[in-house]
Amino acid sequence: MPLLVMKFGGTSVATLDRIRRAAKRVGREVANGYDVIVIVSAMSGKTNELVGWVNETSPFYDAREYDAVVSSGENVTAGLMALTLQEMDIPARSWQGWQVPLKTTSAHGAARIEEIPTENMMGRFEAGMKVAVVAGFQGISPEGRITTLGRGGSDTTAVAFAAAFGAERCDIYTDVDGVYTTDPRITSKARKLDRIAFEEMLELASLGAKVLQTRSVELAMRYQVKLRVLSSFGESDDQAGTLVCAEEDIMESNVVAGVAYSRDEAKMTLISVADRPGIAAAIFGPLAEGGVNVDMIVQNISEEGRTDMTFSCPVDQVKRAERAMTEARSRGEIEFADLVADTEVAKVSVVGIGMRSHAGVAAQMFKSLRDENINIKVITTSEIKISVLIDRKYMELAVQALHDVFGLDKAA
Repeated sequence: MPLLVMKFGGTSVATLDRIRRAAKRVGREVANGYDVIVIVSAMSGKTNELVGWVNETSPFYDAREYDAVVSSGENVTAGLMALTLQEMDIPARSWQGWQVPLKTTSAHGAARIEEIPTENMMGRFEAGMKVAVVAGFQGISPEGRITTLGRGGSDTTAVAFAAAFGAERCDIYTDVDGVYTTDPRITSKARKLDRIAFEEMLELASLGAKVLQTRSVELAMRYQVKLRVLSSFGESDDQAGTLVCAEEDIMESNVVAGVAYSRDEAKMTLISVADRPGIAAAIFGPLAEGGVNVDMIVQNISEEGRTDMTFSCPVDQVKRAERAMTEARSRGEIEFADLVADTEVAKVSVVGIGMRSHAGVAAQMFKSLRDENINIKVITTSEIKISVLIDRKYMELAVQALHDVFGLDKAA
């Protein structure tokens, strides 16, 4: 039988009524002749509640027990979904990660999937099971302990199953009806995309768009899994959503596909650093060891053997960065006059595969920001992306201006 993977996020299974609604969608695909693997998240808010309980019980918790507790939310949803499908006379059963087994690394709280053997589940399909309801976000380590894949890991679970089982498609049901050119809450002109390339979706996800987890898009691109993002709240079954696919499957697209933003950024500058071979390693090595996710990096022109080094990071990691740099200086690894943090900045980015073959996108972007009197603090680029760091108070204005200047409200 052809196989589909259907993933339902937390808002889609937040109540028993929503679980019943999701189960009806699954039932319609079964009626269409598919065997279905359903991946479920915990009911909305439950994971945060479980994390809170762990932190309250043990601030310096054992990561193995953290995973045991936090993964239980998905187990509840999987069982309830399987029961609901059984009440609809659909042969279904729930599967926890260890039962599949979904094999992962031992990195508790941020495990990576290593293998999904298909024999166990395929045997059940061949015996008459029509729906396998799998608890997302979890697996089992080589030591036999429950692991979790990090927040948003159910998306990754879904794509991994689609790749392992050769599914026809992986449908991600969420509370939005597709991928938009930008956040519709910022501009009413935001337009839902019919299709978007893997590379574009990967950049948008990494730059702040929260529709899909970055790792899930990486997996989909690597294994060429067709992803469809659509709403679980629409009444119609013929909703198209947005198809995330290979660039070759898109006939024509705009030069820029979308505008992404990240509100909670910080800009940090090391003043008067010695400009010598190895100084970058001396700075960014301790930052990495301190768990600081550095993004944009700019080094100023050297004068008299001294230079300034600027980088951006999430605003909640500023204190980690300050501690890492202070400790590196105390060990004599680096010397600098001052470390200045600007915690009132935001990152705004334009993304599009069309930028590979069209000149002038950067000039158009910078002119648009100049016309709005928005100063650019830092710039970084890749083949299909341009990102700028600006004052946070201008973030929404910048998104609206860039959305307009690149005509994203109009299809190609």
